[in-house]
Amino acid sequence: MSEITYVRGDATAPVGEGVKLIGHVCNDVGGWGKGFVLAVSARWPEPEAAYRRWYRERAANDFALGAVQFVDVGPLLWVANMIGQHGIRRGGTGVPVRYEAIDAGLAAVADRAAGLGASVHMPRIGCGLAGGSWARVEPMIVERLVRRGTAVTVYDHGG
Repeated sequence: MSEITYVRGDATAPVGEGVKLIGHVCNDVGGWGKGFVLAVSARWPEPEAAYRRWYRERAANDFALGAVQFVDVGPLLWVANMIGQHGIRRGGTGVPVRYEAIDAGLAAVADRAAGLGASVHMPRIGCGLAGGSWARVEPMIVERLVRRGTAVTVYDHGG
């Protein structure tokens, strides 16, 4: 069984050959404007537009914690908008990360990656603005993706 590959770089410019799926965590309140999503939007307009439409039309779709929206952004490249954060602020109710939702989202990403024959690329999801712990997220990635044979690369930004 392989492990997660860690690299320094930009998860919006995934390395390697073949189909690639970029996973990241979004909130459940329709906000898109801080964190990794800025890098996504700087490279492609489609993921943000799709997320905002998904949120706006949520009464008639599956938009909720744990849901994933897959957006085709180019030849052999997809972005997975995973709803794994409740709200956007830290405060009296704790951090916004929702581990159960990230786990459910990773299960959907694993299924899609297997169907596409894709590798999965991501920043340390749920651990930036969402306030999560990598010690809790990493085992989910191993369980949901790596153990199924999906190659996973995690990007730490910076040189």
